[in-house]
Amino acid sequence: MQNKGLIWTFIILLSLACLYQLSFTWIAQGVESDAKEFANGSVELEEEYLDSMASEPVYPLFDFTYNEVRKNVLNLGLDLKGGMNVTLEVSVAEVIRALASYSTDEDFIAAINSAKQKQKASQSNFVDLFATAWTEVAPERQLTSIFYTLENKDKIDRSATNEQVLEFIRAETDAAFDRTFEVLRTRVNLFGVAQPNIQKLDASDRILVELPGVKNKDRVRQLLQGTAKLEFWETYQNAEVYGYLAEANDKLNLLLGGEEVEIKDSTINSDSSSLESINEEELLTEATSIKDSIISNDTSENESTLSDLLNADSDSTGSDSTGLADQSFEDFAKDNPLFAILSPSIFQNEQGSYTPGEGPVVGYVAIKDTAKVNEYLNKEEIKALFPNNLRLLWTAKPFDDDEKFLQLIAIKVSNRDGNAPLEGDVITDAFQDFGQFGGRPEITMKMNSLGAKTWKRLTGENIGKSIAIVLDNYVYSFPNVNGEIAGGVSSIEGDFTIEEAKLIANILKAGKLPAPAKIVEEAIVGPSLGQEAISSGLNSFLIALLIVLVYMVFYYGKAGIASDIALLANLFFIMGVLASTNIALTLPGIAGIVLTIGISVDANVLIYERIREELRAGKGARLAITDGYKNAYSSIIDANVTTLLTGVILWFFGTGPVEGFAKTLVIGIITSLFSAIFITRLIFAWRLDNKKKVTVSTKMTEGAFQNINWNIVGKRKLFYTISGIIILIGIGSFVTRGLSYGVDFTGGRTFLVRFDETVSTDNVRNSLADVFVTENGVNLAPEVKVFGEDNQVKITTSFLIDSESENADEVVETKLNEGLSTLGYEFEIMSSQKVGPTIADDIKKSSVWAVLFSLVIIFLYILLRFRKWQYGLGAIAAIFHDVLVVLAVFSIAYGFLPFSLDIDQAFIAAILTVVGYSINDTVVVFDRIREYLGSYKKREMNEVINSALNSTLSRTVNTSLSTFFVLLMIFIFGGEVIRGFAFALLVGVAVGTYSSLCVATPIVVDLTKTTEKKKK
Repeated sequence: MQNKGLIWTFIILLSLACLYQLSFTWIAQGVESDAKEFANGSVELEEEYLDSMASEPVYPLFDFTYNEVRKNVLNLGLDLKGGMNVTLEVSVAEVIRALASYSTDEDFIAAINSAKQKQKASQSNFVDLFATAWTEVAPERQLTSIFYTLENKDKIDRSATNEQVLEFIRAETDAAFDRTFEVLRTRVNLFGVAQPNIQKLDASDRILVELPGVKNKDRVRQLLQGTAKLEFWETYQNAEVYGYLAEANDKLNLLLGGEEVEIKDSTINSDSSSLESINEEELLTEATSIKDSIISNDTSENESTLSDLLNADSDSTGSDSTGLADQSFEDFAKDNPLFAILSPSIFQNEQGSYTPGEGPVVGYVAIKDTAKVNEYLNKEEIKALFPNNLRLLWTAKPFDDDEKFLQLIAIKVSNRDGNAPLEGDVITDAFQDFGQFGGRPEITMKMNSLGAKTWKRLTGENIGKSIAIVLDNYVYSFPNVNGEIAGGVSSIEGDFTIEEAKLIANILKAGKLPAPAKIVEEAIVGPSLGQEAISSGLNSFLIALLIVLVYMVFYYGKAGIASDIALLANLFFIMGVLASTNIALTLPGIAGIVLTIGISVDANVLIYERIREELRAGKGARLAITDGYKNAYSSIIDANVTTLLTGVILWFFGTGPVEGFAKTLVIGIITSLFSAIFITRLIFAWRLDNKKKVTVSTKMTEGAFQNINWNIVGKRKLFYTISGIIILIGIGSFVTRGLSYGVDFTGGRTFLVRFDETVSTDNVRNSLADVFVTENGVNLAPEVKVFGEDNQVKITTSFLIDSESENADEVVETKLNEGLSTLGYEFEIMSSQKVGPTIADDIKKSSVWAVLFSLVIIFLYILLRFRKWQYGLGAIAAIFHDVLVVLAVFSIAYGFLPFSLDIDQAFIAAILTVVGYSINDTVVVFDRIREYLGSYKKREMNEVINSALNSTLSRTVNTSLSTFFVLLMIFIFGGEVIRGFAFALLVGVAVGTYSSLCVATPIVVDLTKTTEKKKK
């Protein structure tokens, strides 16, 4: 074997890389296990323990903190750990209406409404749909009559063509979409969940948000769907607020200590709102120490740093060396509950005394402690200490290099109605620019005439102070006012990077063009269902793996052991790649890995069968192994490339469970190809070099499938008849019964509900029909099916699915709980899913395109490889046959079998996997036929093809059996959620094996003979 050293080096490096990536998961699990043990069942204590470990080094070898380790763990999908998956659609229609200054022109309104209707049945973007609708409604009118406004006159010309106006609209709506994405990303990051995910969905106006472990789904919906609110606020100076914070700290000490005594008079002079004198020199010293520890780049945990400072020599602070210097952090925290987690903005002046810093920043808090600070400051007794016109808001992003701390900003409410003096609707434009002097990045902001007037007054009254730019109650910037600004054009200067300046410019523009986002698809998985999914997925995985490992040793002896080692290495590589790429492992993903186990065996089976042929031909072990690998490469590459193409198409077109399945399948195919070819070859080379025997069979399997001569080609008319009858029965079922479509294709809501006792589906249906009542008084009875156990049902309804109301989801869930409560049983909503009508239409279309595109790609690949169109057409015919048979089985069996046979995204994934498996099998058979036809040119074609088919039977049976049993384990132990998916794969593997021998090859024979007759 050549290049053994290079291959060994690559394997070692790949193994080390995977080990490194997976080590983060092991370390994190160790910390989380300690947290569970410490908490002893208390969720709150467990969270506090993990929060306390956030900045602690937990990976000694590399000195990584728990936060850093957690960012690199193997990510689990929501179906495995519970949480919420939301797809939001940005309302481009609202952006266009805003660009037109909310015109009431009848043609404009009619075009907007027409575009909305077209969107329900189209995958085109809304701007293109609006352009089409405008042409239909007002073919003679120019769009400038609507969009040439005072705000837009600098961006479009009065004489602009419709196409130029549409380009302007596209640019503005794209920018609005980006701003909405940024706003949502900030909101998502502030939820406080581990490993949130937010991403733009390509070629659409949609945004995907995944929030693992989130519990308050109503709050999530409210925050994600709310329109951005941009405000400009005046601010207090830190010196004006510090006294109130000190008083709050003392008050909390008494409240938390269980005592209520009178607080001393405030040191704040309320008339001047400034700091008169501070006698708490020791408190100031300690507070400064906390702040120093926070902003120091050399420390990661303010508790330990403060402890060091408190125990150090305190002469430089002027405090008693026997006082604070001997006080532990625990004692300090007990006496100063607020200042233990909130560091006031205090500095030491040249005289050595401590005074509050300038500006509106009143404190610094670790992100993990912000909830506790909010809890303290929201206590009624504490709120009573602060002026009514003072609000404390957090900055939106961390200010330190390690991104661990937020600033607390003092906002001054100057209007009696409590509203901001200026809001975002006055912004006409904002963009990142460069300063005239020094060329540093800055932001240019433009306002309309009303805003310019207010801005002039606001800046004139706050010279030398800061004005806070606030979005959704979070402060994004608080620039200092250098002078009165007239004309409505301002420059915001600061120590910005270009990206930071662009972000603030986008935030400023968020108030100008509202781009509300509506939830069009939603999936919620409860934590208990997620744990069950992990258990069932792991069980199916281990059982399937054990069956394959045992079978390979049983059939191929010592060679089977080599393939088992390669298979285990392959699984290790898959997990390592998933961890390194941050691709989430989902339940369908586990199914993809388990299926990869079955498929990866195929490469070894192809090699071993070739080696057995070479040994039977009288060659020595070393030469037989060399020739066996060489002769198997063509079939292995063709089979894996076709399956890989199917996986890539699934990845590209699929979303949700389909995408999760596709990702693991693609990764598994690549790693299994490497493992099966190179690792087994290295093991064989090592055994031969050490004079050890290599066997590719056992005594029980040595003569298996030899001397078989089935006349498969001769019986092709019988096979045509069998397949034809099954397909005709299926067509009859399609016509009479149809298929059971899931909400992915129909739109609607589904709820998986578990009761404490067995329930009647009729009772559940009737109870819900009484509460699911439309505005017209129509009772909508939902579809109710048993899902797995008798005490578990799946409820599907279209109630309020078309509603534009933001609280429609809450109304449906309230009605659901109301109806189920009348049954008199305890129940739990395990999971729920919502698919809006527009996204359901997109799913159907993308599914059809995925299937058609995969067929075209596979046909072209086979045509390229085999140079004859008959092979490509035979393969496509076999694929159509397999898909029709699977559809026929689903049509005939739904309603009779005790598990879901819905046609949904998971079913499309199963169909495309069947396509990939079928073509894999067919290509291997075709490859052997091509070889035999080239070797035995003088023999009759039917005889040669029969010999080729019989020679592949051993490989076909072994691969099909191993794959079938793997899928059977998924079907039995994988859980109810993927049982229908596994059933489709079981039927598909059986039918695909049959079609590769009995359909695809006979069609190639008949097409070839027909072509030769025509030539003659």
